[in-house]
Amino acid sequence: MAIIVNLDVMMAKRKMSLNELSDKVGLTLSNLSILKTGKAKAIRFSTLETICNVLECQPGDILEYVNDEQKTTTR
Repeated sequence: MAIIVNLDVMMAKRKMSLNELSDKVGLTLSNLSILKTGKAKAIRFSTLETICNVLECQPGDILEYVNDEQKTTTR
């Protein structure tokens, strides 16, 4: 089971830099970078809500579930 973080995709669609998102969301660059690279172990709903508000998207636009079978056959 894997959760894929597509934060970079949404940022590109909105033409927003990591610095700009960091300022608008109120998170440090390092914490956003950890989230963006998929290395985060958890995310608070309030943080997810703020990111979705700033990027004008839904949580499903940022987070994607891929089971192990899909992960090995498609990647």
